[in-house]
Amino acid sequence: MIGSRGVVAGLLCLSALLAGCTVGPSSRPPVAVRGMDAPAVPAEVTPGPPVPTVPPLQAQDTSLPFTDCTASAFATFGVPAPADRTLRVECGELPVPADPRRPEQGSVLLGVLRVGSADAPLDGPPLLALGDSVTGASAAHALTIAARASPAVLGTFTVIGLDRRGAGIDRIDCADPAARAALVDADPAATSERDLAVLLERARSVVQDCNIALPSELGGFRSAVTAADVEQLRVRLGVAQLSAVGAGDGAGALDVWARTTPGGVGRLVLDGPPDPELTEPERTTARAASAEAAFDAFALACTAGAACPLGADPRAAVTALGDALRDRPLAAADGRRLTAGAMLLTVLTVLAEPDDWPALSGALAAAAAGDPTALLDLLDPVAGPVGGFDAMLATACNDDPARLSPPEVGELATAVRAEHPLLGGTLALGLLACAPWPAGGATAVPPAVDTLPPVLVVGTAGDPRNPGGSARRVAEQLPTGAFLSWQGAGTGAYPRTPCVRAAVEGLLVDGALPAAGTLCPP
Repeated sequence: MIGSRGVVAGLLCLSALLAGCTVGPSSRPPVAVRGMDAPAVPAEVTPGPPVPTVPPLQAQDTSLPFTDCTASAFATFGVPAPADRTLRVECGELPVPADPRRPEQGSVLLGVLRVGSADAPLDGPPLLALGDSVTGASAAHALTIAARASPAVLGTFTVIGLDRRGAGIDRIDCADPAARAALVDADPAATSERDLAVLLERARSVVQDCNIALPSELGGFRSAVTAADVEQLRVRLGVAQLSAVGAGDGAGALDVWARTTPGGVGRLVLDGPPDPELTEPERTTARAASAEAAFDAFALACTAGAACPLGADPRAAVTALGDALRDRPLAAADGRRLTAGAMLLTVLTVLAEPDDWPALSGALAAAAAGDPTALLDLLDPVAGPVGGFDAMLATACNDDPARLSPPEVGELATAVRAEHPLLGGTLALGLLACAPWPAGGATAVPPAVDTLPPVLVVGTAGDPRNPGGSARRVAEQLPTGAFLSWQGAGTGAYPRTPCVRAAVEGLLVDGALPAAGTLCPP
């Protein structure tokens, strides 16, 4: 369901992602992404040579209390219940230090899920599924994996979900709504000195309000702290090594965890991780190219259907809608307004989830016809009264210590829009949201050690969050890393297609990596 997904990815992830991809998305024709269960490509994946010994699987001996929450879990997280299997879901809470460096300052609670077959106990070897902080609730990634993985995965593991800090039961709400709205509505074409000064002032307001509300906690919303939370979870689950699969910046957090606590790592899959060594402006430039490739795949998927709501040229239709909204924002019956900036941010985020592309095309067509309600509804889970804007912004800004001045942002936005006119300006202008954010406190991450178990790193050609080239570089940084490229689009390739499922589950279930250079078609 789209409603559970964040719609400010362009604004909030701005400085934490990116790069080119395995087969440069701007140099090949777009590829439409097939549905989750489409039998489109062979599932066979050639095993590679023998890999270092994978850690053995170990059943849980957890000290966390869990209660059955099956009846509400799928609806709460907006994940469709599977039709081909019956699952049981249990909910728990993990207490973690508010500041891992100063545990004496108290703790916070993070939500935990356990998901498995309804006819089996949920104490089997744990597989942590850590989701992205923007594309959806992190803990919900466990429901997605359990609903779509092969039976062998559910026969081997109990899937575990974990909330990210600032979300779920730890949700933060500290920014002034008007300041949030100004950042969301920012027009990527407005790059004058005056326009940027107004936007910077709104960004300062968010930082000031959140610092007042959370004076000792705001720096804790970062991937390095999530890595410490994962280690706390491993200990409380009672296993010597924890197997895990992460998507987006969830994969980035697991990368940090693997580098800092290699002895606790089990069978590990990093699905679309950001490259921690990539800096601005290369980061945004590369991400813009991948986001445009994702839009091309979206457009191709739409026009390949019987009747694309956006007509024969979706890019032209969305461009025209942005121009119209720039001149005259649309008002909904309840008083909400749809601006050009909000529309493009919505497009950028929903591109991460191909299952939602049909709904996006319909919402865009409705807005072009004068009804903005559907697109505004996509925005509410983030910028609305109970949205996740504040935690997403905090995570993105804390993860990236780089800060660009307003003139630098303006120059970058102009340059990127010239090369990637639909979404490039949105990504570049979003960097201004982090400009007043405190830049200190970045955690130094050590290089990966040779004793790390084998790690499978998956990159997606048209990933609007973290392009495939970022994943390739992460694999090269890991002594035991193996890279798999998926020629599709979206954030998180697993478990979208048979080829990717076979490769990922080969490591998780059988302890085998795919052959070097494996490339999965869309």
